This record gives sequence, C-alpha cells and structure tokens, in this order.
Amino acid sequence: MSTTAQELPFLDRYFEISARGSTLVRELRGGLATFFTMAYIVVLNPLILGSAKDSTGATLSIPQVAAATALVAGVMTVFMGIYGRFPLALAAGLGVNVIVAKDIASQMTWADAMGLVVIEGILIGILVLSGLRTAIFHSVPAQLKIAIGVGIGLFLALIGFVDSGFVMRVPDVAGTTVPVGMGFNGVIITWPGMVFAIGLLATIVMLARKVRGAILLGIVGTTILAIIVEAIAKAGPSGPGGNPHGWGLNVPSWPDKVVSVPDLSLLGNFNLVGGFKAAGAAVALVFVFVLMLSDFFDTMGTMVAVGEEAGPDGKLISEDGMPPRSKEILIVDSVAAAAGGAASVSSNTSYIESAAGVGEGARTGLASVVTGVLFLLAMFLSPLVTVVPFEAAATALVIVGFLMMTGVRQIDWTDYEIAIPAFFTIILMPFTYSITNGIGGGVITFVLIKAAKGKARDVHPLLWGVAALFVLYFLRGVITELI
Repeated sequence: MSTTAQELPFLDRYFEISARGSTLVRELRGGLATFFTMAYIVVLNPLILGSAKDSTGATLSIPQVAAATALVAGVMTVFMGIYGRFPLALAAGLGVNVIVAKDIASQMTWADAMGLVVIEGILIGILVLSGLRTAIFHSVPAQLKIAIGVGIGLFLALIGFVDSGFVMRVPDVAGTTVPVGMGFNGVIITWPGMVFAIGLLATIVMLARKVRGAILLGIVGTTILAIIVEAIAKAGPSGPGGNPHGWGLNVPSWPDKVVSVPDLSLLGNFNLVGGFKAAGAAVALVFVFVLMLSDFFDTMGTMVAVGEEAGPDGKLISEDGMPPRSKEILIVDSVAAAAGGAASVSSNTSYIESAAGVGEGARTGLASVVTGVLFLLAMFLSPLVTVVPFEAAATALVIVGFLMMTGVRQIDWTDYEIAIPAFFTIILMPFTYSITNGIGGGVITFVLIKAAKGKARDVHPLLWGVAALFVLYFLRGVITELI
C-alpha cells in the first residue's frame, strides 16, 4: 500500500515522495540496499590507509580509521538526504584513498596529507559556488575522464593481488626475466593464498548472479573461512619476524569484543600548511589538483548515472541532463571531501553503489537518511575490522577494479588522438604504482598530440594550465637539482 501525502504530510512534502512516484517503504528498502552494497568501505578504507606509512614511518590505527570512516559516511550521507534531497550516499572514496596512502603520505606526515585533502574540499566548494566546477569538468575530454577511472580500477586490482600475496615480487637473481610472478615461485602454496582464491571466486559468482551486497558478503565470508583455516593450520602472521607464508596485516581470529565505544581520536588531526613545507609548493599543488580531479569528476558522473538509473519516470534527471538540486548535491560533496580529510579518512565522495538503492525503488533523499543512520550504527562495530586479513579484503579491491574497468568500452580506440592519451593514463597507474603519474601522462600526451596536429585551439585553456603543472611535477627532480 502506497504512502500518501496525508499520511506523511511533512516527510512527503519535504522529500517529495509522492511527487517522485515513491513510497515510504521503497525509500526504506532503497536505503538498506545502498548501505549493504557499500558497507564494505568501513572495512576496506582502514585496511588501505592503515597499511601505509607516512614519511616518518607512522601508521594510522585501523580501529580508529574504521570508526571515523563510518562516522563521516553517516553524517555526510544524512546531510545529502536532508539538504541535497537525492538518493545518493557518500563515503571515503576508493581511488582517492589510494592516492593519499600510496602517493601523498609517503612524502609527508599523515596530518600534512590530510590537510591537503581538506584544502581540496574547500577549493571544490569554492568552484561549486562560483560555477567553475562545471567549466573544469567540461575542459577534460569525456573519454580521458573514463580512462582515469579505468586506470584506477587496474591499480586497485593490482594492489589487491599484491596485498593478498597472489602476485609477488620475483627475487632479483641472475637469470630472472620478469619482475613479478604468481605466489611463491609461480604456485600458491600458502593457506592465506588459498583462502584469497576461494573468496575471490565466491565473490565473482555472487556478482555474476547479481546478489545484493556481493562485495561485503565476499569480505565477510572470506574472513570467516580465514578464521577457520587459521584455527586449524596456525599460519600465523607474515612479514618481518613472522612466517613468510602467514597472513597479511591481521591474523584472523575472533576479537575479544564485537561492540565498543568508537575511538574518534583521529578527528581534527590535520595540518593545512604542513604538506607545502614537506613536499614543496609545486608538488603539494599537484597533489591537491590530482585529488580534485579524482574526486569531483567522479561525483558529477556518479550523480547523473544514479539519476538515470531511475528511468524517465523517476524524475531524477532534469531537461538539462542534470539531477534536480545539482548545486546542493555538489555542495554536500565538497563538504564531505573536506570532512574526510579533517577526520583522517581521506576525501569522501558519492558512491555509484547508490544505484542499487534506486534500483530497489528509492527516489528521494529519505533513502540517504536511512543509509546514513546505518553507517552511524556501524561505527560501534569497529573491533570487527581487526579480524579481517588482507587476503579477505583484497577480494573487494579486485572486484571493484573490475567494475571500474568496464568503462573502457566507452573509449574510441580507433581515434589515436584520444586513444593514446587514454592508454598512457590507464597503463601508467599500475605500472608506476601511482595514480598521479597516470593522470599526468594522459593529460600531457593529449595536449601534445593536439598541438602536433595543429589542433591546439581544441584544447581548453584550463587544460593547458593543467598540462604545464604536470610537466613541472615530472621535472621536479631536475628542478630541485638546478635550484
């Protein structure tokens, strides 16, 4: 039975439930569906950030990152529902958190790195209010934006395979012809490696069968299997002083407690100017730009894709091809980016998994409120994160990599003017272990090819400035020596 405006006068009027052809039940169901398809980030984000070291060798506490990840995701998603009034959920961005962990934190402290994330969010907010965000969005060719997502997907998959031990560095000995190989000497001979393979295959099957929450179920199921295997095989930890055939990051065993008061000590641990002192102004500016590039292009594409999921009768896309209240949606996104940095969980951004909720019938911001409240409740379950070994979490990285890779079909590989820059964007990310290098290589080759073919005017002036900034970034070693 549908819910009418008379039965829910305030909710119906504020969220436009009836006007968008929805009901209270559909909004609740959609909010649940979105949460269960993206709840894996509460596990995955702490493992990505917590496994990296900053320039001083310091690491972030995994339980603290888990609690803060859930907190920021919950607050920002509720904010999206109430202010943006759109069925879009936000959380720490996959890809952006990898940039912070692998590229930025290694050159400065965690506080400095998160300060750059806060700056990025503030700048995005200014761009939204000034209208420049849309202009910059249109300055980068659509297919190059797609290539960035594809490259990040391949990078995530590589990280997943490496963290799980499925792909390992080949010892540097005479006669070695390849830098990496599968497992130890080309075979998987460890219990953790077997658990990863089984978990990945199970997740693939669930994804192919379109099981809701396949990624989260894959992490949970693989973790349970890991706990059982560890109880029997006693593989122990890997790394220095441990067993080379052991588990990565966490040895899977049931924690002493499941529910605890969240430790939010990471909130406010950021430094706005430290990154510029540690890495230099030019490098810090490039990092801020890369964060912006990875963040707001993705958000604009995501909100349109989620809106289109509702179909022509869903009333989530206006005549101009953008969702209603687009400015409000983008303001929430910019605040979320800064909030993620202020809480040391990396930039928060909109999730394409929100389409799962729309697919279940969600059409309004009420669904986002439901999703946000569930994230806030998850904040009290942070002890469970310490149970998950790399071998279980890595299944999600590989699967998310596949999902991001599917965009490659939208690139015209017969047009070398875009295909070559797209190729360099995609291939440099996993091959150089850097998202920044991939984006820079793609932008520079695009501008170079256009100029060489006498089409310099086809390149947006903003993109010329971006290319020049990336040239300085790649030449920073030579420039440092000259100075």
